[in-house]
Amino acid sequence: MKPNCYIFLLIVLVFLVLAILSGCQGVSRNNNGEIDYRKEMRAFVESIAEYARSKEPNFIIIPQNGAELVSSTGEANGPADMNYLAAINGMGQESLFYGYLQDDVETPPETTEWTSSFLDLARDNGNIRILVTDYCSTPSKMDISYSMNNSRGYISFAADHRGLDDIPGYPAFPYNSNSSDIAELSQAKNFLYLIDPENYGSVDTYTKALADTDYDVIIMDLFFASTALTSNQVSGLKTKASGGKRLLIAYMSIGEAEDYRYYWKVEWAVNPPKWLKEENPDWPGNYKVEYWDKDWQDIIYGNKDSYIEKILAAGFDGAYLDIIDAFEYFEEAQR
Repeated sequence: MKPNCYIFLLIVLVFLVLAILSGCQGVSRNNNGEIDYRKEMRAFVESIAEYARSKEPNFIIIPQNGAELVSSTGEANGPADMNYLAAINGMGQESLFYGYLQDDVETPPETTEWTSSFLDLARDNGNIRILVTDYCSTPSKMDISYSMNNSRGYISFAADHRGLDDIPGYPAFPYNSNSSDIAELSQAKNFLYLIDPENYGSVDTYTKALADTDYDVIIMDLFFASTALTSNQVSGLKTKASGGKRLLIAYMSIGEAEDYRYYWKVEWAVNPPKWLKEENPDWPGNYKVEYWDKDWQDIIYGNKDSYIEKILAAGFDGAYLDIIDAFEYFEEAQR
């Protein structure tokens, strides 16, 4: 082979190595060279917070589940990850006292205590507000849920079923109902979690039902059917029935893609992007994603067409980030 051919091959090899290395530099890896899925989720949440607050400095970020991320080591006795805690204002946690095994069934005490250890680590090290959603419909169990969460310094919502598509009839008024102005998440004493409005016949019926409540915080979807709420509609919901101001937080899944969202492309059914993974068997239409992939992250934040931009444009006070515990799926698949 001629010398210049060797040189050409060497140049090609160098470019290939650089390409491989550049592709790896953006992804955190552990000592075994495997993707550090927890670190990647923390980084994702932190980046969303940074971007949103570059537009709205007081924008609230509340990740749901994945409580272990608050610990640098993943252990309750480990040091708190202060960068992650600085990025968030609250933590949402499902089924702390009811619903872990089955709705309206008590969560095993050992599970409650294990999860609470991480929630307390966040609360005690970052002034983080803990929002618990328990799934229970028996009034006596709902009373217990509210009481137990309150005794631990958490605010809570007893959802009468997992669909999160109604305002429970019990209790008649929100737990710790008040007429105070709520300007910060730390001031909230209760919240409503309603993200599926399909039971309401029209957007006007839906927004009126929400407006007629005294919840300090409402976690809701940006969309009614396939249409985003307007800034006027959102603004109208920021006053409680009693007259005090409240916070409006928009739900957004960042660990799964949903086939009913505006960003979904029909062709993905036969030609999915490389970051789109298998369907969640428990929630049809929801698909696992490689959440560290830039193309998925571009859907969520960082540009004028992103999901977070739509939430900001509508005037929400913050975002409630779901499927934070997606790292568990990838860790399990890696074993």
